[in-house]
Amino acid sequence: MRASQYLKAKNASISRGMITWLVVSLAALLLLRPSNLLAEQLSPWAVYYHNNLPPEAFDSYSLVVLDSDAHPDISPLLESGKTVLGYISLGEVAEYRKWYKEVESEGLLLRENQFWPGSYLIDLRDQRWTKKVIEELIPNILKQGFSGIFIDTMDNASELERIDPVKYKGMASSAADLIKAIRRHYPEIKIMLNRGYDLLPLVGDVIDITLGESVYSTYNHETKGYEIVNRKLYKQQVKILQDAAQKFPGLQIYTLDYCNPEDDEWIKTIYSTQRSNGFTPFVSTIELNQLIKEP
Repeated sequence: MRASQYLKAKNASISRGMITWLVVSLAALLLLRPSNLLAEQLSPWAVYYHNNLPPEAFDSYSLVVLDSDAHPDISPLLESGKTVLGYISLGEVAEYRKWYKEVESEGLLLRENQFWPGSYLIDLRDQRWTKKVIEELIPNILKQGFSGIFIDTMDNASELERIDPVKYKGMASSAADLIKAIRRHYPEIKIMLNRGYDLLPLVGDVIDITLGESVYSTYNHETKGYEIVNRKLYKQQVKILQDAAQKFPGLQIYTLDYCNPEDDEWIKTIYSTQRSNGFTPFVSTIELNQLIKEP
């Protein structure tokens, strides 16, 4: 948590040793939380995967993540100086995407995502996928005017290696290589990476923003409800993100938490907690099809 305490001396004077101790302590706190200052200076951001909101609905946001296929007109957003990122799933592909049949016929798909029926994991080690991403998928996003890309589902790579280290050997390193290849081919675009915590030590210096999804609260696909993240897992994620901020000073840290949109107190708690961690937060529903105003 960010330290913001008001210190008041009870005595009329403070010893030189005490003054030195206070200065050193405050300096240490600032060094431990450099991202806090950055988070306070950043404007709110949002992610929205639908196309029925008018451009003015995004007036209060400086950065907006939209679905790259179904989205509102982005021209007014760009004209107002906003950064607009197009969604791209690199670790799996859904059946409704236009390129699904092609990658399926090429044998690039592994297994279906149990939590998202109709979405299939991709073998990131296959260079045909890298070629398609670099030469086709990203250009199709950028030609629409997007400022850059929001990369999703890359955490699949490390998870697959954990499940079967032999069968899926090299998935995580291939995921990192793909992100690095994107940066080499598109040095000027904004790149935001969702989760992919295991990849951060490898790509933290080539992306602009990393996103912690479901850090404080999440959606339980089994119970079909929103819930607080296990405290141990919450602390683990916070540490990973804060460590990344320390290692890569230019890396911005955002969070996306899911919550009941009618629970104002819960939403307030999420925003205040994530800001105290040094992050730039956004709260939404699991469908990501509405903008929930911060209470």
